Amino acid sequence: MKKTFKLEHPKIKAPRIVDSIKHEIKKYLKKEREQKLPKGAKFLRFDCKLGQTEETAVAVPHLELMKSIDEMATNNAKTIYVEIDAKAVASLDYQGID
Repeated sequence: MKKTFKLEHPKIKAPRIVDSIKHEIKKYLKKEREQKLPKGAKFLRFDCKLGQTEETAVAVPHLELMKSIDEMATNNAKTIYVEIDAKAVASLDYQGID
């Protein structure tokens, strides 16, 4: 999932937009978790990036994604770029963000 969300809308207030962004992300994560894992995979790892643009996005642990979105919204960001990549992992000793 790669998507840029705008936090400004003439009729919808920013907190409501942030809630809809979070809902869409949770819906995507649920959809990915419900899919069957490939043979030999133990679990899914979600690699997430978050920023105002694709160029400024930084890696964020998926458990901290919602908190980071709230922080960006309180810092008056105009847009939020979210990138989530689901990867099947075969063992617990992977190289990634904890």
